[in-house]
Amino acid sequence: MSKWLNKRIFTTVIVIAVLIVISVYILPISIPLIIALLTAIFLEPLVTFVQNRFKWHRKTSVITVFIFFVLAVSGILYWTVTQLIGRIIQFTKMVPEYANSLTEMWNEVQSFFLRSTEDMPVEVVSSIETELASFLEGIRDWFLTIVNYDTVTNLLTGIPTFLVSFIVFLIALFLFMLELLNLKELLFKRLKESTAEKVRFMAARLNHVIFGFLKAQFLVSVLIFIVTLIGLLIIIPEYAVPMSLFIWLIDFIPILGSIIVLAPWFIYQFIIGNVVLGTKLAILALILLVIRRTVEPKVMGTQIGLSPLATLIAMYIGLQLFGFLGFFIGPLIVILFTSARESGMIKVDFKI
Repeated sequence: MSKWLNKRIFTTVIVIAVLIVISVYILPISIPLIIALLTAIFLEPLVTFVQNRFKWHRKTSVITVFIFFVLAVSGILYWTVTQLIGRIIQFTKMVPEYANSLTEMWNEVQSFFLRSTEDMPVEVVSSIETELASFLEGIRDWFLTIVNYDTVTNLLTGIPTFLVSFIVFLIALFLFMLELLNLKELLFKRLKESTAEKVRFMAARLNHVIFGFLKAQFLVSVLIFIVTLIGLLIIIPEYAVPMSLFIWLIDFIPILGSIIVLAPWFIYQFIIGNVVLGTKLAILALILLVIRRTVEPKVMGTQIGLSPLATLIAMYIGLQLFGFLGFFIGPLIVILFTSARESGMIKVDFKI
């Protein structure tokens, strides 16, 4: 019995148990801190550049980069929110007109249905009416699940939580940016020299991957912006520039991207009876979706050093396991494993 319950195995079990507890209970509530640490790592090269370029102290460089980051994020959020609120206000003003259009369209559908079923058997007409009623009830139920009291209440009650998390994120980001070098030094003090070399190799690899990922996202988003601008200039010129910029910002959201904006837009055009405009917007949405799904894995794979197939698989599995953040976590885990294998920290060499 003592052969199996030695100190090393006991320590391993304790470490695994602690990691499980951290993963289940600590990580979910530490998302703002984790994102702050990752953001500080992303911004570290910019801090170093400012420090070397202007010969400033690190604290001054950190404050400058932090202020620039906060202003950029605040500007994007302000522009996005004001544009969204403006669209909502415009939509509410046009609700009576839309309701009248929907009523007229429904009357036309009923008239067409009555004309088309004049010579049909009563059983067939009754069956069609039942299916149509079920379809309309399904649409109504789907709409009520989205727009109801609970949804609005949860959205409103989530705003204070979001604000608190955002404030914690900003404070943690500033502190992480100040202490990042000290944290790095503290980490390396606890490592053997051979292990430290391997960790440095992995850190350099991850640094390359992070900037490759950001570069890939930027390149794909620029392509999306150009195609969107050209498409909207052809389809609806008066909204081309603002909507292209708005779609360009929203397109940074992984997996969904521009479809979040274009799908409600063309569905709304279909509802109010503008079939031609709705069809054009639907075609544009399909084109953008195809571009992102085909170009993104290729560009990202090239920039971060993974094949397009491995990148796509990692993004998809990460999304299924971890949700939204899995889009980033999936490729990151693959890169970590690959870097650890290349550095010699993990040795995988077997044959079947």
